[in-house]
Amino acid sequence: MTRLQALAAGTILAGAAMTAGSASAATICFAFQDLETEFWVAGHGAITKTLKDAGHTVIERNANEDANRQLEQVRDCIAQGVDGIILIPQDGESATTIVAEAQDADTPIAVFNRPPSDLSKGIVVVADNATIAGQAVDSIVEKAIAAKPEGKLNAIIVVGDLGDPNAVGRKNGFYAAINKHADRFDVTEVASQWDAATALANLEAAVTANPKVDLLFTSSDFLFPTIRSVFEPRGLWKKTGEEGHVWMAGLDGDATACQLVKDGFVDATGVQDLYFEAEKSLEAILAAIDAGEAQPNEVIEDPGFALTTDNLGTREKDMWGCVLLSQGFLKNKS
Repeated sequence: MTRLQALAAGTILAGAAMTAGSASAATICFAFQDLETEFWVAGHGAITKTLKDAGHTVIERNANEDANRQLEQVRDCIAQGVDGIILIPQDGESATTIVAEAQDADTPIAVFNRPPSDLSKGIVVVADNATIAGQAVDSIVEKAIAAKPEGKLNAIIVVGDLGDPNAVGRKNGFYAAINKHADRFDVTEVASQWDAATALANLEAAVTANPKVDLLFTSSDFLFPTIRSVFEPRGLWKKTGEEGHVWMAGLDGDATACQLVKDGFVDATGVQDLYFEAEKSLEAILAAIDAGEAQPNEVIEDPGFALTTDNLGTREKDMWGCVLLSQGFLKNKS
C-alpha cells in the first residue's frame, strides 16, 4: 500500500503516525463547517482516524455552515478544557475570531485548509490557491488559443464564496492566467457561493445570455456535475477532440474530476495535497501540545500542482481524488 493509498483509507503512516503518537494522549476538538464535498470528507476521515488510532480523544463538532454556531461550539470545547483544536472554518473572518478566542484561552489551534483572514495567529495549513489555479488555467488557455488562433474567446469562471480566502485566491489565479492574453478573452463571472443550486441558476442564466463558451474554470471540482447538467443539453459537454469541446479546468482534485479528466471532458484540475495538509495539521498541533506551547503561530503552505491530460500518466497517483477513484470511490458512492 502506498502512502497516498493508506491516507485515502484514513490512515496516515510512517512519520505522521509517529508524530500522532508522540504526545501523551490528548483531547482534540475537531470543529468543521460541514462535510459537503469529497475534499472535506476525505480530510475529516484522515484526521479523525489517525488521531483515534494513536490513542487521542476526538470531540467532533459540525456547525452545518453556521459561523455563529461554530463559534459557540469552539467556546464549549474550550470550556471543556480540550488540549487543542483543529478547525475547518466557515469563512476567513469567522476563523480569525475563533483563533483569537482559542489563543486568549491558551488553547493551541490549527486551521485546516480554509485560512483565517489574519494569517499571523494560529497554525494555518493552506494550499497556495492562486498558484495552483493559475497552473490549471494556464494549461487550458494555451490549448484554447491553439484551437482558435484568431478572434475573441468566451471564458466563464464559476466563482466561490468570496468570504472564503480560498475562493479569492482561486479567482486571482484564474485572472493571472487569463490576463496574459487579455486581448483574446471576454470573461463572464458566475457566482456559486459554494452552493450547487446557486451555481446552477447563475450558470444557466449566463449560458442562456451567451451560448458560445470556449473555456470554463470552476473554483471547485464539486460543481462539475452541475456544470454538466447545464452544458449537456446545450451540446457543450464534449470530449477533447470533438466539435464544440469547451476547455475546462477546476480545483481541488476530487475523484469526480479525476474521472472526467480520464474521460476527456475536463482538461485540467488544480490539486490540493489533502494528505500533506492533514499530516502537517496533525504534526503541528500535537507538537505544540507536547511542547506546552499554548499559542503556536505558523503558516504551512501546500504548493499543490495541476493535473492535466498531458501529465495524467505520471501524476495520477499524486492526486488524492485519483487514489480514491482507484479504490472504487465513485462506484461505492453511487
